Amino acid sequence: MDWVTGLVPGGKENFNYFLVIVDRYSKSVGCLPCHKEDTGMDTALLFWNNIIYTYGVPKIIISDRDPKFTSELWANLYEVLGKKLEFSTAYVSL
Repeated sequence: MDWVTGLVPGGKENFNYFLVIVDRYSKSVGCLPCHKEDTGMDTALLFWNNIIYTYGVPKIIISDRDPKFTSELWANLYEVLGKKLEFSTAYVSL
């Protein structure tokens, strides 16, 4: 999971971000419109309603270390579901 940012607001709700989710097995991509101002709870609900509800609970989620993904909420959600939440290493510019 990661974000596409810096978009011109559009649509009825003026979305300006996309939450991008890639299934490593099938290579399918999901792009969920959202807002820069969305909280960790908003992001978790977006993920729950559009991914978990539709496809089921992934075995592992890998995301960057965005505070929206590292919050206690996500840790608790995955602990309750009995799944694993992993974080990628930070980007290093050479």
